[in-house]
This record gives sequence, C-alpha cells and structure tokens, in this order.
Amino acid sequence: MRLWGLVLALLLWPVVVAGQELSALARLQAGASAIEDHDGGVAVDLVVSQAVPWRVRLLDQPPRLVLDMREVDWSGLAEVRKSSAAIVGLRAGVVRQGWSRLVLDLAGPHLVQVAEMRMQEAGAVVRLRLVPATAADFAAAAARPEPAEWALPVVANVPQSVPRGAGPLVVVIDPGHGGIDPGAERDGFFEKDLVLTFARELKDLLLRDGDKLAVLTREEDIFVPLEARISIARAAGADVFVSLHADALAEGEAVGVTLYTLSEEASDAAAQALAERHDRADLLSGVDLTAQDDLVATVLMDMARTETQPRIDRLAAALEASIKAAGVRMHRRPRQTAGFSVLKSPDIPSVLVELGFLSSARDLARLTDPDWRARMALALRDGISAWAAEDAALSALRRR
Repeated sequence: MRLWGLVLALLLWPVVVAGQELSALARLQAGASAIEDHDGGVAVDLVVSQAVPWRVRLLDQPPRLVLDMREVDWSGLAEVRKSSAAIVGLRAGVVRQGWSRLVLDLAGPHLVQVAEMRMQEAGAVVRLRLVPATAADFAAAAARPEPAEWALPVVANVPQSVPRGAGPLVVVIDPGHGGIDPGAERDGFFEKDLVLTFARELKDLLLRDGDKLAVLTREEDIFVPLEARISIARAAGADVFVSLHADALAEGEAVGVTLYTLSEEASDAAAQALAERHDRADLLSGVDLTAQDDLVATVLMDMARTETQPRIDRLAAALEASIKAAGVRMHRRPRQTAGFSVLKSPDIPSVLVELGFLSSARDLARLTDPDWRARMALALRDGISAWAAEDAALSALRRR
C-alpha cells in the first residue's frame, strides 16, 4: 500500500496503472466508510471506488468542513456509519461541472490535523483527522483564500487561430502524468519525470526552428487533469497535439516506440462524453456550441472528426517514417489505436507517443540517454514538419 501525505493546499490524483485509464467517476463505498470520535477528535474515513482529485477546506459561520472531489457519486451517504457528536450534518451535491462536494457541518470549531489518501486494493480511502480548536484559530483557517494550485492551468500569450500553413505551427506537447500521479516506475525512475525531461528538450528543439511555437501542458512536476490538457491545447490554438508516455507492461514483451491514435470504437463514446462533460468552448474551435444540446454537439463533433481523422492518419504515418529513418527502435506494431482521453479532441490532430516501456531495461537505458533523446526529438520534429507541409498543401488544394 502506498501512502500519499497531503497538506490542505494540494490536490490528489490517482496512481495510474499501466495500460489503464481512469474514468474520473468514483462511487462512495458507504458500508466501508465511517465518521467517529477518535483520540479526542474526529476520524473521517471515506472509501471510494477509485482515486480521484480532491481537496478540503474549512468554512465559517456556521463552522463546516468542505470536501470537493472529482465526480464522486455520493449515493448511499446516509448509510455511512456516523457516531460522532462533533458532526451535526452531512450532505453532498454537485458544486460545479465535474466536481462534487461533501459538506460536514461541525458542532464546534475543529482544525484538520491529517488529510491524506491511501490507495487500497478496491479503490482508495480519504482519511481526515479533526481536532478541537479555538474559535479564533478556526476563523483564521477558514479565512485563508483558496490556494492557487486549485485553479486549472491556463495558457496565456498564444497566437490567434490562423489558416493552416500561415503563421507558426502550434505544437502542444503533453508530458503524461505528473505530481501525485507518477505513472510507471522502475529502479527509482518515474515515467512522469522521464517524459517531462524529454518534453522540455523537444520544446527547445521546436522553438529553435523559428517556424513553430511549442507549448507544454505542464512545465513542472504538477498534476494536470486530463480534461485540462485538452483545454490547454484549445487555448493555445494547437495545430497538433503530442502526448508523451513511457509505460510499463506486467505481461508480454514490449520494446520500442509506439504511436497511438484514437480508435474508431472510442470515437462515438468520446464525442458523447465530451458533449456531456466539457465546457462548450473546449469542444470545437470556431464553433459556438453554448446554446446547443448534447445531441447537436455530438453530431457536429462527429463531422469534425470525419475531417480530422485522415489528417491524424497522415500525422502518424509521417512520424513513423521519420522515427524509422532516424534508426530509432520501434515496437513490432509501431502504430496502434486506443481510447486515451487526451486523443479525443475532434478537430485537433492528436497522437500519443510511447517513447518506450519502463518494463524493458533496454528502453529505460535509452530514455535516460541524452544522445538517444536528442535523436528521438529530431525524429519527432522532422515528422511533424513533414506532416505540416503536406497538411498545408492539401488544405490549400481544398480551398481552391
């Protein structure tokens, strides 16, 4: 069991198991949860079916503790065992799109002594320990502003949308995982660190070209929600989106670079999920969907994806050709499809690049070799450049 300690200002995000994607929808396991007196204070243990981002803070007048969690179904909350007189009320609901809120009404002032999430075999448990406090100390804690870390990342000073082939090519590079989500691990190396190092080097290389603008979805070791990565790409006016990973497989042999694009099976479900859960401004570039219902938005996104899919196929083909030309080892099936969330933007050509597999000692050695990373970055740059030139030429032909 891995324990993640947490201060109040931080978010928690799940440890992602190799080869899986979390749905970002958890359910309360009421029978395994409890709120009870403990060592002169209150012990709150809430078990959920999977780990999701969360944050906790205190509010005054009246005193209460607020626990925000990413898309938790609180059905069965009334069945949680509660045997503490310090908690006089318990209620939950939706606080904003994608976030649910649990409110614990307090009989008197308490401070949060412990706030942490423990991973366990059947999900995760949020563990809070409250201790009695003076009214002054409680008021001071409740008056603290929400930490800046709670805001979704934004991208400023990015170019306005221009026709394909005009202005700099905007490449959004997405280093997978980050912060509390380390990704795969081997011999003390974490996927989140390896892909961030590579992403920074790739960004520097692209910027040196002079005709490209490179934007990272995270510049440091922080958590960025999957949905926010698409939002960043939209805000940056991305012409292409490249997500970087270095996974691990517990079974079978996996060696070499692999390119993933969105599978056809995932496309319809992606359109529906995006329509239901995303801000309308994040769905399609240049199309106002704020007044459209989910069905209309889904149809429009399907139409956009129909136009974008051939561009994605050409992007993957160009990257594969460039990587092979550079003599970089690729997986025996170099191009594959999957339903990764970061590939689901309907109008931004997107590809996920597995730089290698940490389950392979050879791949790990390559990922930690600066010379190999430089060669791989050049291959990606050349593939992106070749694709962009072809894409601009085909776009010009269609406009005639």
